[in-house]
Amino acid sequence: MGHFAPIRTDVVRLILVRGLATMLRLSKLTDYAVVVLVRLDSGTLVQTSPGIAATTGIPEPTVAKVLKSLSAAALVTSQRGAHGGYRLARPLEDIPVGEVITAMDGPIALAACVDGSATECESLALCPVRGRWDPVNEAIQLALSAISLADMREAAIPPVFRVPPDADLVRVPRNAELGRPNASR
Repeated sequence: MGHFAPIRTDVVRLILVRGLATMLRLSKLTDYAVVVLVRLDSGTLVQTSPGIAATTGIPEPTVAKVLKSLSAAALVTSQRGAHGGYRLARPLEDIPVGEVITAMDGPIALAACVDGSATECESLALCPVRGRWDPVNEAIQLALSAISLADMREAAIPPVFRVPPDADLVRVPRNAELGRPNASR
């Protein structure tokens, strides 16, 4: 197996991992954007950049940069003033992962010759697979548009702690919660 130099496209990088294999990897800003958007769904109407940074562990300047890009893509809205901050522009169920990737890093393009790529292939005229990456790129875009941020949030909860929305909740008597036998007061 030969050495492969890291190849950088607008969104996805092919990188050598410990000399063994290549993989697709999203930018850190895209990863942070998903975390920030899921955090904005925490129930608080408006959240500040420092508040989001404190609860996620992402440095505040990075959170501010992510929020600016998300705002430009109309994924979040900002509110100025003493009680200002950011909120989701629409529910997590309506935000596909692919849209977040595009907002942070530009169009998804696996190779320089796919439609929508910001770069031009230097070997386009002689390439035997010219245009053959388009179906692969489209399949990845379709897959990423089928996964919402709500799906990502749900996947972050271990299965044992997930409660189905239609589950009948059982109330535990107070004495049982304390480990005492069920006795009257």
